[in-house]
Amino acid sequence: MKVVVGDRNVLPHREQFEKGLPAGTEVVWVVPFDEALAIKELADADVYVGGRFSAAMGAAAPTLKMVHVAGAGTDNVDRSGLGPDVQVCTTFHHENSIAEYVVAATVMLRRKFLKQDAALRTGVFQTSVYDPAIPQPLSLSGARIGFVGFGHIGRRAWTLFEAYGAHGAAVTGSGNAASETLEWSADTSWLGTLMDWADVVVVSAPLNEKTRSMIGAEELKRLGSDGILVNVGRGPLVQEQALFDALSDNTIAGAAIDVWYQYPNPEGQGSPSALPFADLPNILMTPHSSGVTHHTFVGRVGDIASNISGLRPM
Repeated sequence: MKVVVGDRNVLPHREQFEKGLPAGTEVVWVVPFDEALAIKELADADVYVGGRFSAAMGAAAPTLKMVHVAGAGTDNVDRSGLGPDVQVCTTFHHENSIAEYVVAATVMLRRKFLKQDAALRTGVFQTSVYDPAIPQPLSLSGARIGFVGFGHIGRRAWTLFEAYGAHGAAVTGSGNAASETLEWSADTSWLGTLMDWADVVVVSAPLNEKTRSMIGAEELKRLGSDGILVNVGRGPLVQEQALFDALSDNTIAGAAIDVWYQYPNPEGQGSPSALPFADLPNILMTPHSSGVTHHTFVGRVGDIASNISGLRPM
């Protein structure tokens, strides 16, 4: 068996990965990713591991049995060059790390730490201790956390929020949130009600034709001037211009955005949006990194090796 790996996130776990594969497996590492080199190596490969897979790569891989993404999404896998019997697999293990991000980002924004950091760099102690015009910030105790989507990420994040004494509610495609401790749950026709109710809205729904642009200007207005938005799902779940405008004019208090409207070149260079989000003081911008931890990829590498080992000869 020949396995071609084009995902640099797997490389730190090379020993674990190769040890988990069947004896005699040939592993070729195309890291950093080089499509031309990958195409050459795929000519006699059985498995490709990586998030980017083009139609040309599929056309060059007549013996391929599996494309395994080292993550949860197949957005960048072009299946048009693949035969009908080729398995396209994903893996998770990111829910703990993303939940940590969601809670940490919420605390940072709700407690005004971004603004305090910027002010202190100019010599200003921007806190109610020194300025009575500044209200004392709010903790998570009693906070209303609204979830748009309540899969494994939402459930894990809610477990953490619940430990701090927060209240929770969720809207999902099915209306079933499968939690006995949320105050309420409903289908997405209740999205506006959720935005009215919540202090913090966590977006982790899947992106599809029904969910694209589901949060726009009206929904953000209903979240309100004290509201926080955290998007760890996909950028286009939230309308780009509406989000920028809501942050610019303080329609909402702040946002943590880990998923974007544009993505970089293979070297990581590129703007996340056509709009100048970087100029805004009330946004935490992160490069789709909320789930990227050592813990996440230890679990993912184990899954990938196990799935490859379970391949049956075609």
